[in-house]
Amino acid sequence: MNHPAIAKGRVAVVTGGASGIGLAAAGRFLEAGMRVCLADRDGEMLDVAKSSLGGDVITVVTNVADLTEVQRLKETVLDVFGEVAILMNNAGTGGGGGSFSNLEGWQRVLGVNLWGVIHGLQTFTETMIEQARPCAIINTGSKQGITNPPGDAAYNVSKAGIRTVSEHLAHELRNIEGCQVSAHLLVPGFTYTGMVKRHVSEKPAAAWTSEQVADALLHAMALGDFYVICPDNDVTPEMDQRRIQWNTDDLILNRPALSRWHPEFERAFGDFMKTR
Repeated sequence: MNHPAIAKGRVAVVTGGASGIGLAAAGRFLEAGMRVCLADRDGEMLDVAKSSLGGDVITVVTNVADLTEVQRLKETVLDVFGEVAILMNNAGTGGGGGSFSNLEGWQRVLGVNLWGVIHGLQTFTETMIEQARPCAIINTGSKQGITNPPGDAAYNVSKAGIRTVSEHLAHELRNIEGCQVSAHLLVPGFTYTGMVKRHVSEKPAAAWTSEQVADALLHAMALGDFYVICPDNDVTPEMDQRRIQWNTDDLILNRPALSRWHPEFERAFGDFMKTR
């Protein structure tokens, strides 16, 4: 069973498609008989990705932080394939900065992660609605945009923004009469992608593969799910739910910000994770 947009002969556009989750998802779309456009900044990696996939694939070198390049991506896809059934706004990067450091990192991470998604939505959504056929938009978020762990504030902000704009997208689409475009927020767990491979040469036992994430995505889309929160080999769905609940309760209970990592709340958080 697949989402109705995932069908033979239809077209999927995947940004950040030269590696990792984007490449794995593209492979699954091809297996379903779709035609695929891979977009990425790295032309050499795109060539390798295309060769590894086979099938009906085109590539477009695209910097999603640049609106004109995203617009050119859409024009190319429509010229070659004539439609877009799946838009997967997946391009992402890390290494941003703290709340008052590394301005250049902030600009780069927000440009790719958040503005890349916004540019994709601004460029493709109305066209997909006007096609009057089943379509789907997938935005790749992160648990760091939900539970907000200390470290890379810029990355967390970018992914929190993706969650927010994706929720608004879903609301707007379902309130358009006759609209056949669905929205989905993909939230991977610990996944062995290119960003991880730069630091770890072999897949950690705790990590999922990109193919596992892609399979979870397609399954959830078939069920009509908006939130696609993936576990991994160390973190269960129940653990994710408790962590998300604790973070939300910081606001409700007026605890210190990021209390999960506050020494005074270490025992309370540990006890909370043990309860059901």
